[in-house]
Amino acid sequence: MPGSVTSVRGVRPVLWHNAALFASWTIHMNGLITDAWAQAAGGSGGGQFQFALLMAAFIALFYFMLIRPQQRRAKEHQTLVSKLASGDEVVTSGGLLGRITEVGETFVTLEVADGVRVKVQKVQVTQLMPKGTLKSA
Repeated sequence: MPGSVTSVRGVRPVLWHNAALFASWTIHMNGLITDAWAQAAGGSGGGQFQFALLMAAFIALFYFMLIRPQQRRAKEHQTLVSKLASGDEVVTSGGLLGRITEVGETFVTLEVADGVRVKVQKVQVTQLMPKGTLKSA
């Protein structure tokens, strides 16, 4: 009968459609608490030292493979940007090829075609090209 009240294992009265749910709760009263098991015999005492040595090796690997080369490239790029001068032919990060006509503190003006000048940030210059590259392009 819908809505009838029944007792599940004498715990408390519940509706018949929730009987299975409450029955599982009463059987597994502490379902969130795990059982305690005896630990196995301890291994060698050098486990923490080996872990520390492994972590140090990973840190050194990351430093020499990722951080140090990135710092070197950033330093080279900073040197390139600081030495930009009028008349240099450069490529920007957006792919523009042009000759520098004016150098400011944070911007440079590129002439990409006859009479066409574009102002870009200095940090967007990625490569210094050999003289005459613009004429051949």
